[in-house]
Amino acid sequence: MEKWLAIIISGGILWTVIELVRREKLTFKYALSWLVISVAALFFAVFDHLLFRIADTLGFELPSNFIFFSLLVFFVFLSLFLTIFLCEQNNRNDTIAQKIGILEFEIERLNKLVEDSQKDEDSKK
Repeated sequence: MEKWLAIIISGGILWTVIELVRREKLTFKYALSWLVISVAALFFAVFDHLLFRIADTLGFELPSNFIFFSLLVFFVFLSLFLTIFLCEQNNRNDTIAQKIGILEFEIERLNKLVEDSQKDEDSKK
């Protein structure tokens, strides 16, 4: 029973991620880690004897401890990845703000030049 539940849940997550990518709600770049995890979960749900063997080989008492450890490592790396993404976004926002400031300054300068040239033309008439 647990095996079928694990297969259904991991298959559902895989299908959901694929559907989000297909509907362009999630980019493939960010969906890749979820696809890998859900495929691995589906694989180990089907071939659970391999999960027991890997956990035993790595020295874990129970496969559930191995799964929790693997998820912890995954979430640490995901957190690092998202932190890097956030820093890149902040840098992009700073660059865009600076460029907007430069453009606003140039627009004001050009508006002053136009106003000054119109005043000169009006004074010549």
